[in-house]
Amino acid sequence: MDAVSLASLWLPIVLSAIAVFILSSLVWMVFPWHKKDYRGVPNEPRAREALRDAAPGMYVIPYCADRKDMQSPDHRKKLEEGPVGWLIVMPKGQPGMSRMMVLWFLWALFVSFTAAYLASETLPAGVEYLKVFQVVGVTAWLAYSWAYVSEGVWFGRPWGHVAKQLFDGLLYALVTAGFFGWLWP
Repeated sequence: MDAVSLASLWLPIVLSAIAVFILSSLVWMVFPWHKKDYRGVPNEPRAREALRDAAPGMYVIPYCADRKDMQSPDHRKKLEEGPVGWLIVMPKGQPGMSRMMVLWFLWALFVSFTAAYLASETLPAGVEYLKVFQVVGVTAWLAYSWAYVSEGVWFGRPWGHVAKQLFDGLLYALVTAGFFGWLWP
């Protein structure tokens, strides 16, 4: 069994990351399935004014500083009245799309590198396309999408959105696996 070096997989690592970057751009900018994932809040001007002084960070509403206070009548009333939610506040100003795109590409490179590492440690040189496709595909799919399930469980991310993210991640994984299967030494 001839071992496959990680260095010999640089081409599928880079090409699959580029392909995932392009595909994800199409998914979010061209294809219609994410268009209704996000909505505006009622009375946005009032909500914006109420949140204007919130520093960038993660917030929960209603907030409870101490776990023992979670059972208090006041906190229970807040939960019943609503809203109940999680909020992420980003820094003021236009979001840095260039920065986000670079970080996303670096993430795609990392996922491909991780899939390459696992495949190089478990598959020999010359193994058939489908076996490479399976190992790399599952690894990439786990990395790209399955954390969204815990977001649905613990943070109320809508299950429809979770399903779409699982599908998106499957597309990215299929592309990644295809490049590795094609270019496997």
